[in-house]
Amino acid sequence: MSVDRVLALRSQILERNAALSRAQQAPAPTAPEESKPASFTDTFQDAFKSVNQAQAQAGALSEAYERGETIDIAKVMLARQQASVGFEATLQVRNKLLSAYKDIMSMPV
Repeated sequence: MSVDRVLALRSQILERNAALSRAQQAPAPTAPEESKPASFTDTFQDAFKSVNQAQAQAGALSEAYERGETIDIAKVMLARQQASVGFEATLQVRNKLLSAYKDIMSMPV
């Protein structure tokens, strides 16, 4: 078996795996939401949830790869980097908010 044939089989397996994943993730019907202004806490809660979800997905992909499931290493590394960047951005925003809070609290009234 040549290297080209092995790579072709690998790409076919990955395409089928992706097709199965898309079939399992059928979009759920959504109800129309009332338009209300987003509050500060809601915005941060949504951001924290998305960072947490990205980290959980990266962890699940890493575990699946370690178990030997047919997952592309590039997909695993990309998910881990996305989770890392999201966490670092969240950490920087937190640091800036704490710094601003300290500055405001140290102002004379």
